[in-house]
Amino acid sequence: METRSAKRRKMAQMIANDAKVTTDRISDLPDAVLHQILFLLPIKCVAQMSILSKRWRHLWCTFPDLDFRTLDPFQISSKYLKFLEFENPRQPLDSSRMDFITQVFSIRDKHSDIRVLCFRARLSFSRLNGLIRRAIRHNVKELDIEASSVCTDDYFNFPRCVIGSESLRVLKIRSGFRLPPSSVMRHGFQSLKTLSLSLVILNNQPSLTDLFSESSFPLLQTLHLDACSGLKYLRVGCRALVDLNLEKCYDLEGLDISCAKLERMRLVKCFVADSEKSWVKINTPMLEHLCWQHNAVTDMTMFEPWNLLHEVTVGFSILTRDNSQSKLQSAVELLSGLSRVHSLSLESQTIEILSNNRLLFQPFYDLKHLELQTGFNKSNVQGLTCLFRSSPTLNTLILKIIHENRIERKEWNRDLWDMTITEGEQYWESQIRTLESFLQHLKVVKIHGFLDYENEVALAKFLLKHGKSLEEMVLHTGHCNARDTLRRQKIRSQMVGFSWASSNAKVAFQ
Repeated sequence: METRSAKRRKMAQMIANDAKVTTDRISDLPDAVLHQILFLLPIKCVAQMSILSKRWRHLWCTFPDLDFRTLDPFQISSKYLKFLEFENPRQPLDSSRMDFITQVFSIRDKHSDIRVLCFRARLSFSRLNGLIRRAIRHNVKELDIEASSVCTDDYFNFPRCVIGSESLRVLKIRSGFRLPPSSVMRHGFQSLKTLSLSLVILNNQPSLTDLFSESSFPLLQTLHLDACSGLKYLRVGCRALVDLNLEKCYDLEGLDISCAKLERMRLVKCFVADSEKSWVKINTPMLEHLCWQHNAVTDMTMFEPWNLLHEVTVGFSILTRDNSQSKLQSAVELLSGLSRVHSLSLESQTIEILSNNRLLFQPFYDLKHLELQTGFNKSNVQGLTCLFRSSPTLNTLILKIIHENRIERKEWNRDLWDMTITEGEQYWESQIRTLESFLQHLKVVKIHGFLDYENEVALAKFLLKHGKSLEEMVLHTGHCNARDTLRRQKIRSQMVGFSWASSNAKVAFQ
């Protein structure tokens, strides 16, 4: 029979055992679960936790997501390096000689794979190549590197060890580097799904017409090329490509894109501005989203009409001396290729091109949402009319007026809103017949930067008068003082009683 003291000792032992189980419950979780938890912490904190126990040291040595972007590898104090010394005490770390990233690799489990390696550093090419080779040996799946050379006048060579990697799925490199010949890179990236290359030096091979093909990148879904110096001719024909992004390829003269599955395309600040032989050919039947901004107008454009286009933004960058007929016709071909778009946004230079030249393009029969950025002066009213006429089923119109030479706002003129017919209104009244379908379908109008100038008032008054389906007009006038508030209230009360307004549209000032 147990004594009372024996029972107490037994109970105390049971409580102690339960306490041990409770305190060690987190450590008993699977490696994959703990790695996912640690992934939410900065890598410096993960390294610090490695001193807790052998279990946590193992987790650190097999941690698959090495994201060093949260720290500067050249400003790591010695107190953090001591957390890395436990695995190799015979070779003390020398912070003056080895950086933090190299030390992490030196204590890593040889049989553990790396899922992600991300870092930014200033280092030599040999050090960069060595780090990438180590990552490849650990079957890295995602490489995200931003590196600069310790020699300011030098460039990196593209690390060839990544070309034949079977594990690599995502490769992002931002550095001044030279690509190897296409013959070397071809047939190497058989598993890659995402490729992002920035600051590429292509002066010695300005033509990349056979690199981005089905045989070279059979699984590639996302391609981003940024600041490719010297690139003149580019062809992209990857069969699995879904997302294409080209930026700051200023030397580009010829572009051929033929991708059956491409859904999103973004081209910004591309093409030679003063070239007389630039061209673009695009055949992407599945394209849904297109962003074409600040690109020089090419001399020839071949666009196949896209039936699935949903959202498009277009902005040209054209010099006055480059206003040749071939370039203007090229702009027309681009707009005609967008004839089935549902939502369209045009920047100010596009409006100017349409205003200064009588250009004919395919109407936007499916267009429901139109956003225009314009200076809205007499010189570009023709362009606005052309777009309204070419949008017969439009529901929503958004005008963003740019006031480059902002002057003091004039006092609101009651005569602009009454039965008095101004010159601007006379012009719009003369366009009623050609704008009949546009006026029948328009439901919402929003004008940003509305300052009560004659051209602005003339258009607003015209739409209120003839917009048979108009439901809402919002005039964004920006910041206002107490005097402006009273003025707006006066406008509202007077607009309600305008006998010329045929629609029952709700008018709001914001």
